[in-house]
Amino acid sequence: MDLLWLRVATFLYATAAVAVFPAVFFGKDRWRRICIHLGGMAWFFHFISLIEMMIAAHHWMPVGAREVESLLGFLFASLFFVVWRFYEAISLGIFALPLTFFLVFVPALGRSGFTFPSSGVRVGWLIVHILALLLAYAALMLSLFSSLLYLVQENRLKSKFKPGHEHRWVSLDWLPPLDTLERVALVTLEFGFPCMSIGLLIGSVLAQETPLGASYFLDAKVIASFLSWGVYVLLLFVRRIAGLRGRRAAYVSGGVLVVMLAVWAANFFSHVHRFGLQ
Repeated sequence: MDLLWLRVATFLYATAAVAVFPAVFFGKDRWRRICIHLGGMAWFFHFISLIEMMIAAHHWMPVGAREVESLLGFLFASLFFVVWRFYEAISLGIFALPLTFFLVFVPALGRSGFTFPSSGVRVGWLIVHILALLLAYAALMLSLFSSLLYLVQENRLKSKFKPGHEHRWVSLDWLPPLDTLERVALVTLEFGFPCMSIGLLIGSVLAQETPLGASYFLDAKVIASFLSWGVYVLLLFVRRIAGLRGRRAAYVSGGVLVVMLAVWAANFFSHVHRFGLQ
């Protein structure tokens, strides 16, 4: 029964992780209540699962990667709810709840891991995994490009260039207004975030058929990918909550792009991301 309760908790963590973003980014009280209620239920079922798992295994300390991941996810969720109880810092949930979900997702697949019904199905999901991450990287690059154009247009307007009278080898009259460039930069970021989340989720399943199994978090590319996901969330957070715009937003977007390039470089040290060998 511990696996059943863990799967229920995983589903509830997933819905709470989705609800926390409109609660934080848009200040929706309804989504805030949904997030806390679903997260609390997930924590309860997770606690029951851990107790039953330890009793069935006749030990009170985690043994094996799956038990460690489940306990670590439980501790993350517990710490989040303690902080929320005393400080009502729901914004921490955009990191804690998705991280908890990713930690318990693999143990919830079962003790024997997950096996695709056929190689064709696995290849199909692999294609979706790669495309989702490529879309995320493309969206981030487009956001950065829009931010760079923002800097050019801002400098152009401050210099009081008249349309058609710029002393350059090419006219920049085609540049959109600053507000349009700012909105494009933010919308592309928001589009890329679910793509990256879906890509990581599918990748977590695909990794179960590798020798790493539940220990896939130890892989260099996986660690770098989750770190880049956290940086992506941080960028969205500072743009939405802190109101980061314009020049500073362009600099931050450039820094995030460097992180993404480092993630791709980590592919050379990965044991589960040799795409060309699959």
